[in-house]
Amino acid sequence: MMISQQVLVTYAYLLLYILLSSGVILYNKWVLSPKYFNFPFPITLTMIHMGFSGLVAFFLIRVFKLVSPVKMTFQIYATCVIPISAFFASSLWFGNTAYLFISVAFIQMLKALMPVATFLMAVICGTDKLRCDVFLNMVLVSLGVVISSYGEIHFNIVGTVYQVTGIFAEALRLVLTQVLLQKKGLTLNPITSLYYIAPCSFVFLFVPWYLLEMPEMGISQIQFNIWIFFSNALCALALNFSIFLVIGRTSAVTIRVSGVLKDWILIALATILFPESTITKLNIIGYAIALCGVVMYNYLKAKDVGSSQMPGESLIDRAAKDLKLDKKASDLHFPDDNQLNSTGGKIGRNLNHLEAKGDEETPFIPYTKGLSSRTKPS
Repeated sequence: MMISQQVLVTYAYLLLYILLSSGVILYNKWVLSPKYFNFPFPITLTMIHMGFSGLVAFFLIRVFKLVSPVKMTFQIYATCVIPISAFFASSLWFGNTAYLFISVAFIQMLKALMPVATFLMAVICGTDKLRCDVFLNMVLVSLGVVISSYGEIHFNIVGTVYQVTGIFAEALRLVLTQVLLQKKGLTLNPITSLYYIAPCSFVFLFVPWYLLEMPEMGISQIQFNIWIFFSNALCALALNFSIFLVIGRTSAVTIRVSGVLKDWILIALATILFPESTITKLNIIGYAIALCGVVMYNYLKAKDVGSSQMPGESLIDRAAKDLKLDKKASDLHFPDDNQLNSTGGKIGRNLNHLEAKGDEETPFIPYTKGLSSRTKPS
């Protein structure tokens, strides 16, 4: 049976996303680890990423005019962009710092807690309800992570606390993105997201950098290779664009499945590239239990999305609508009101991508709900 060209392109985008996401994580570990490149300054590395991404976004929007800017008011910036940027910077700071203490493989196992953290934050913020079936899934995921942590040979409490804190900061960032931007009707693609969020995150990171890392950098002998840091930041930027391409061509379920596949590939690569990343049988058992909970959670969310569709809509009509919406998603320009009002089906999918994604270096803000009451910034 012949596979269509569109399907092949979709698989190519998925493969690109998996490779870039894995590459960014492994590259960050290599740069930060004292055993390899030996640049133990995670805040500095994160600031380099934010500065580079913000600069590229500025040139694409203001100089080359490839992307239309968003009409951003001070009120929207202060109430939406600043708090989202603060938690985004915090999640990157804590997540990158964890590389100094624990292995990449164990970090990926801890990241199975992302659905748990997102669900708890959503319940606290009132965007989701406490359901028995979802709660049991969360208990199963948590149990698996606890077993995996117990089986970790090189368990480090400091690194674990950093990583878990980063996970909850990212979960709160995702929920706040939905809560805050839902009221404003603001939509940002990856380039405009970086344009507004990256510089603000850079500023937030400056304070801990000034207090924690700058004194150490002043008195220690560190190596600074411009090509290493340039290529590292370029990989992080490319990851944003790959996620945008994947979101435009796949469903939230596909993203979740590819994320699970990426985690297994990443754990395998980490054990090969970093021999100190020893995996025990208890690690694998615990992670497998956690993934069972994650898969069941993904199934429940996909079921919720399916039940929320229009009852009179046939599969053919929905497929045709999705095809049109996917074509619109490839447009980098900020959509006008007419485009937004005609993309109701895509909104739900993008929100599911928002919930599914907790990836590295990706402050992507998808379309939000409540477009019928959307008010254009003055």
